[in-house]
Amino acid sequence: MKKSLEKVFEMSVDETEKRSLHDSSDELDSEDSVELKQPHKGVYLLPNLFTTAALFSGFYSIIAAMNGNFTHAAVAIFISMVFDGLDGRVARMTRTQSAFGAQYDSLADMVSFGLAPALVAFTWALAPLGKVGWIAAFIYAVGAALRLARFNTMIGLEDKRYFTGLPSPAAAAIVAGVIWAANDSGITGASLAEVMALLVPIVGLLMVSSVKYRSFKDLDLKGRVPFVVLLIAVLAFVIAALEPAIVLMGLFCLYGLWGLMGRVSAKFR
Repeated sequence: MKKSLEKVFEMSVDETEKRSLHDSSDELDSEDSVELKQPHKGVYLLPNLFTTAALFSGFYSIIAAMNGNFTHAAVAIFISMVFDGLDGRVARMTRTQSAFGAQYDSLADMVSFGLAPALVAFTWALAPLGKVGWIAAFIYAVGAALRLARFNTMIGLEDKRYFTGLPSPAAAAIVAGVIWAANDSGITGASLAEVMALLVPIVGLLMVSSVKYRSFKDLDLKGRVPFVVLLIAVLAFVIAALEPAIVLMGLFCLYGLWGLMGRVSAKFR
């Protein structure tokens, strides 16, 4: 009887050890499978093509400014804005959002709306000022970098109706709009060097400010509107087609001032 009990006890111990070894091997296998799990290969083509087009336009803007074609450089920045606005919408419509696309878009924005406007402004007007000129351009560039980094860390945390700080595409449009309008009017960059030395860093600081700007993401374009609204929209397109440089410069300068006026009016309420 005693021997039979000892055999049963030894069998139970052996089974327990086997089970523990089996469980530990399963855990190791699962860990190995996690470690060996490869990331998804390939990227979504369509939205990243629009991002690449935006990056190309920003890069071309720098090349055009180096060659003295400042109107082409300014227009290329606005074209980059169009592609930048399309890539996110295309990704959402086709359900092809990805972490890669978000990071790629942010890097492209840094080139198109950070480096390109700073270098175009420096080449057009700020270079004769020496250190003051390149410091003004650098303040803009670092402001764009910090603005994009802060935006990436605040995704999903802030109110979608507002941007915190001036958006980098709008900041680039202010700088590019002034250069485009002045160049079309025959005004040289050297004559506006002091003005640009103030405007460029101020716009850069607005990007990292806490001023709230409307994002217009809650704007409903699907609903019905009075017929007069359509007439006003047609009139706006006609005026923009006649003087695109002046209209775009005025529109984005007004947007930049709108946030500041809202901040000032809020303090006096």
